[in-house]
Amino acid sequence: MKIALLGYGRMGKAIENIAKSRGHKIVAIIDKDNPKDSLNGAEVAINFSVPSAAVSNITHALNEGVAVVCGTTGWLDSRADIESRCASKKGAFLYASNFSLGVNIFFALNEKLAQMMGQHKQYNASLTEIHHTQKLDAPSGTAITLAEGVLPYIDKNTWALEEDAKERDLPIRAERLPDVPGTHTVDYNSPTDKISIEHIAHNRDGFALGAVVAAEWVNGKSGIFTMKDVLNIT
Repeated sequence: MKIALLGYGRMGKAIENIAKSRGHKIVAIIDKDNPKDSLNGAEVAINFSVPSAAVSNITHALNEGVAVVCGTTGWLDSRADIESRCASKKGAFLYASNFSLGVNIFFALNEKLAQMMGQHKQYNASLTEIHHTQKLDAPSGTAITLAEGVLPYIDKNTWALEEDAKERDLPIRAERLPDVPGTHTVDYNSPTDKISIEHIAHNRDGFALGAVVAAEWVNGKSGIFTMKDVLNIT
């Protein structure tokens, strides 16, 4: 498979290594230091750019008829526009806030637990996410996905960062510490006990592998997809 990398930071480099180890070819690398336009015959573009470049990168690839796998967060106010463009171009677009196979299983577990805990009003839900100090957005896209999995089942209106949260908000604490690939915790606290589930990433390899697996899956398809489609999670 021919892959274009849109963004060439730590994740882009990790994806390059995983992709090559699985027999794929990197035919284009586009980032701020190499802002060329050609995707050089790529079949799939994998976008892990900075948030400010995500929409233009995705749009360019879709306009060129190249399927897009996107893991950049912090641009989702434009997601409806991107999905509309994908549909008009009969292209393929797959977004995930986190490509780790383990995290996507964690998402499913989170929703199942939320269904159970929503029946017990004495428990107050909260989320914590910890990432490296270079992460630009807060809360993380993964934390937002977790919050969106919880909210339909509990007595809260929306999510908010802990420091801004009101009584009817699901609070998310966002911490930035050196060299933390990603830790996400969902807590249910009551006056008598606490139930928690947690995912801890040891390195970026799991994210990179999941992105390449998603690219392999989406190649040749048309439509708008998520990792639930890739992993057949219902």
